Amino acid sequence: MSFLTYPETEQQKKLVALAAELADTFAGRAANYDWAGRFPLENYEDLRQSGYLSLTVPRDYGGWGASLLDVVLAQERLARGCASTALAVTMHLVNTARLGGALSNPNARYERLCREIVEHGAMINTAASEPATGSPSRGGKPTTTARRQHDGSWIINGRKTYTTGSLALRYFIVGCSLEDEASGLEPLQADRGNFLVPNDAPGLRVEETWNSLGMRASGSNDVILENVSVDAQAHVEASIPSDPALRDRINGWSVVLSSVYLGVAQAARDEAVRFARRRRPNSLDRPISSVPHIQEKAAKMDLALMQCRAVLLGVAEQFSADPTSVPASRLGAAKYIVTNHAVEVVDLAMRLVGGASLAASLPLQRYYRDVRAGLHNPPMDDAVLSTLGREALEGE
Repeated sequence: MSFLTYPETEQQKKLVALAAELADTFAGRAANYDWAGRFPLENYEDLRQSGYLSLTVPRDYGGWGASLLDVVLAQERLARGCASTALAVTMHLVNTARLGGALSNPNARYERLCREIVEHGAMINTAASEPATGSPSRGGKPTTTARRQHDGSWIINGRKTYTTGSLALRYFIVGCSLEDEASGLEPLQADRGNFLVPNDAPGLRVEETWNSLGMRASGSNDVILENVSVDAQAHVEASIPSDPALRDRINGWSVVLSSVYLGVAQAARDEAVRFARRRRPNSLDRPISSVPHIQEKAAKMDLALMQCRAVLLGVAEQFSADPTSVPASRLGAAKYIVTNHAVEVVDLAMRLVGGASLAASLPLQRYYRDVRAGLHNPPMDDAVLSTLGREALEGE
């Protein structure tokens, strides 16, 4: 299938149309929330009411059962309206898909979570990064601890950073180092684990620390856990165990994040084109869209966007058809290509518009700040290049 024909299926058309409707609403609010650095709770109420949060919930549990390709198409469109909101929604959709994607049998705990998403609009995200370790993708051991008690329950203590969407989340998937105080229970088989912790758990609180130049409305705050007690079912690896043989089913979901930055780049391109078509200085008898160097910049933006779509949708389509056929290095390559080209596109858009691109009244300066966040989402550029280089030079 050619990427130029998407959306193709009826579900894809419905999802993209829904994403477009939400994006247009969010776009009208984005500047105010960005300027104030406030979290747009009303966006999440709209998402709940629309059913959009259930995209990756299986159909058997009342969701859309969307494929990776479906989600990439929808999220790219949503991000054109408000990248901060799309980023938080991406984390929720991806984690919902990952939790269920490697299950080999029906799972009651996962089904209950899905029902909460469908019926109440519950949102989830990981709480993984920490002040001392940074992103877990770099391999650091969590300083947040979960200590198992004699009755099988756990006590969690620690601090997490960059928890996107924190003020809208019903559950935090908290990454911990495991400690054991239990006797008479089967010994732990791992030294790390994840825990599904509700937002109203005593001892858990969100500290509103987020004050960033980019993704200002994403609510990527710190989460503090002080003697938070959870039952044995909160231990994700025990209650929603993934089948190692099915892990390939979930790896590809990482590329949904790239669709957010592609959406930002597309929005920047569209804004620059609109500006060029209506901007007519008194030195010209026609709009600047007729000027060769302006046309050249527009062409370069479209060429970069075409490359991004071809790579991202190609990988998403291949994964949706056969998850085992897409190696991790190709997923990383797609992220590298899309995020770096997205930065280039926004830069070109600002060069096309000129000094007016820095005006607070135009969204280009927000796109410029937001798109750079993609460079700091894992896998990082150096890790992608290192992997690809080893494969090229050391592979058979």
